[in-house]
Amino acid sequence: MGMKIWRVLLLPVLLLLVGTATVQPAQAAVVAKKVWVELREQGGFAGLDDRVIVYTDGCARLSHRTGPAVHTCLTRTETRALRSSLKHLRLGRTETQPPGADFIKYTITYRGHRVSRYTLPSTWKPVVRRLEKILHK
Repeated sequence: MGMKIWRVLLLPVLLLLVGTATVQPAQAAVVAKKVWVELREQGGFAGLDDRVIVYTDGCARLSHRTGPAVHTCLTRTETRALRSSLKHLRLGRTETQPPGADFIKYTITYRGHRVSRYTLPSTWKPVVRRLEKILHK
């Protein structure tokens, strides 16, 4: 009879320990992902809505208006090239939307700042080009 009581008391404690042990590593992995740079392209007649988020660990989340998000990691060459382009990036200010419907809105988030443009400044072009290449690989 004494052994049965121990089983009744010990089983819930063991289940609680196993349950918390399996949840914590997954939560820690989500928290550890920090965004390095993000590009979102929206608009145009086709209804474009593409996004590439590059994390500080060198991996990225790619998503399009249709279809599931894809996770990939950048090569060393891609990472170096992106880092080089980002050194020259000047975000500036958000541009007001021009009249008309066929414009693509480019939004870059970098170092805590989010700026949207409809025309690409010269310092944006290399960054956008590199991120688009990653998005479509």
